Amino acid sequence: MPLKRKGPLHLIQREVDGIKNQVESLVKDVQKQSVSTEEAFQRCHELQVTAEKTLKKVENLTKDNESTTVGNFNQRKQVEEKRLQNVLEHLNMLSVELSPPGPSSAAAGAVSKEDSEEEDGDDEDDDDDDDDDDDDEDDDDDDNEVESLKPPSQSRPCIYTVLSDFTGQQEGDLSVQKGDVLRIIRRSADGWWLAQDNKGTRGVVPKTYLKFGSGVDEDENDEDDEDATEEEEEEEELNEDDELTNDKDKKRASLSKWNTVKKALIEIDTTDVLSAMGAIPSGFRPSTLNQLLVEEGVKYKASYYIQPQLSQSQLSFSDLFLDPITGRVRSRQVRTCVCFSLWSCRMIPTPGVGVQVLSRHIRLCAFDGTQVLSNIHTVRATYNPKNPKTWSFSPRMTGILPALLDGECFLRCNSASPDLGILFELGVTFMRNSTGERGDLSCGWAFLKLTSDSGIPLSNRTYELPVNGGTPYEKDVTVEATITRGSPAGLLQQMLQARQQPKLIIKLKSARSQIRKQLSLLPDTLLHSQSCVHLLALHRQLLADTLLMDRSTMQNADLVCSPVLSTFPKLLDQQDLLDALRSAWLDSEVNMSKAQKDPSYLKQEFIRVYMSSVYFLLHSPLLPSHRWADLPSEEQRARVIYTTLEALKRTRNTSRGIEVFVNPNHQHLPFDISELTFDLVRVAR
Repeated sequence: MPLKRKGPLHLIQREVDGIKNQVESLVKDVQKQSVSTEEAFQRCHELQVTAEKTLKKVENLTKDNESTTVGNFNQRKQVEEKRLQNVLEHLNMLSVELSPPGPSSAAAGAVSKEDSEEEDGDDEDDDDDDDDDDDDEDDDDDDNEVESLKPPSQSRPCIYTVLSDFTGQQEGDLSVQKGDVLRIIRRSADGWWLAQDNKGTRGVVPKTYLKFGSGVDEDENDEDDEDATEEEEEEEELNEDDELTNDKDKKRASLSKWNTVKKALIEIDTTDVLSAMGAIPSGFRPSTLNQLLVEEGVKYKASYYIQPQLSQSQLSFSDLFLDPITGRVRSRQVRTCVCFSLWSCRMIPTPGVGVQVLSRHIRLCAFDGTQVLSNIHTVRATYNPKNPKTWSFSPRMTGILPALLDGECFLRCNSASPDLGILFELGVTFMRNSTGERGDLSCGWAFLKLTSDSGIPLSNRTYELPVNGGTPYEKDVTVEATITRGSPAGLLQQMLQARQQPKLIIKLKSARSQIRKQLSLLPDTLLHSQSCVHLLALHRQLLADTLLMDRSTMQNADLVCSPVLSTFPKLLDQQDLLDALRSAWLDSEVNMSKAQKDPSYLKQEFIRVYMSSVYFLLHSPLLPSHRWADLPSEEQRARVIYTTLEALKRTRNTSRGIEVFVNPNHQHLPFDISELTFDLVRVAR
């Protein structure tokens, strides 16, 4: 059943469906040889052009184009992009098959792969015809499903159990309850999986609500058994078809089966193996926030949120303005602005034998119970080997403490959700000693709601938060404790048991007036370390000067020559370089007189310090690539940063700093124009 809304995204979905239907019709005509090769090739070329134009439309589509609110807009946009990319790939292979004789070996391989996909597609069509009586009710929902042109062997259904209740918010979502058993029909990279419940209803469900396997008895799985029988019958039919093909087809079928087995083996999570070995305590899960950082790219990184946000018309900014009197960035007050300190974590279990812990840390973000509303910030914890279950966070020491260890943070968020709070996910990065595999585990999570039930903000004091097991979407999952939970006999035993439960201790506090003033200049949504606020405020002022004062018109979207603006966001994803800038700026501030601390002078000095310190480090061939929780890489980067800063400091004292880029004693990567160009159209949110 088509969606009711008539916005641009809906029209794109209709276009993609139309293109896909035309491709399927073309494939059937080619198989039946009802059209000439020249005519089929021409139709294929026209479909390629149409699909490419539609793909450009999808890429340029933004949420502001919609006249009504569209839930999960970015995810659904990515789904349409993926569908179009699959269609284009299918058309490219079909074009090679229909092209004039004389293809290369690579093209021949592509044709061979296409033949396999077409044969599998025919088998799937035949199976669908056999099951028409059972799937009449599902035919109306097929228009909303996340479809793919991959062979059936790459999208075989699996059984998953629902971990928590989920209520669909719009058409196409599948409402489920905790304990329901679902057949996953197709996985998508955006995290919304196509599933079917035991009533035959299909829809998309967030993968974070699902757990692999079924927790029900065999007597309650009659429908699943019937589905398994149907799959066995399909495999028997495929085997019979394989016997009728030549030797080349048999080899290709064998290779396809091996690829299916290989993919299934790869999909077995390392944590499942470690859980079976007893190396992971109960309540531990794969890290939810780390998974978002890995799969969603820059969407949950601070480098994304530091960029200016466009208004609905995309002709101005919604969070960046100038004060006409002072010429500085206009301060903006948001609904929520809090400062807090991470103090310690107590009674946190550790992984067992055979696992080496590379990092203990907390990932935190703004959260409303269903979705992440800010960037994901990471703070690394320290611990005493004699007491590994207690994590601590260093006190703030300006100019000395690395930002990665700074437990003093701030949160700015303009969300109006009554359930807004801070989500803390305690995690470890580990490595298996036997295989060298790395992974990220969640040791539990805690949530601090920032308002009371009546909407009153929380008072500034210390809070002890219980650490829950599982994921933030699971309920009533406990983390392994040293004392067995039960019914304590006496008050003393109750007190002892309470002391043994995992806790996270944080403190909400008020910031100094100078910090509050600098925070008001930052983007409406951002979570980061307090020790870097002054650097973020200076960057914000440079951004406003460049975009609001120096541009000829507000509609001018030409590339801007600004090495600071083009590279500064990278520092927020490499905090050791942010520390290098903080150290260099601190040295410069110490030598400033009171008269020099004028806003205009500070901006020019900030640019000079930036260009003669971290800008050079960003393009130094001696600096290894940033890799999370890799101790040798971190130590090597620290040595390069320290020695380079010392050498550059001497250069700044004897020259203007520009000569360092032509000095043969300092190596520099080959110049690229992207080092200097700030592309507003590409980076603006």
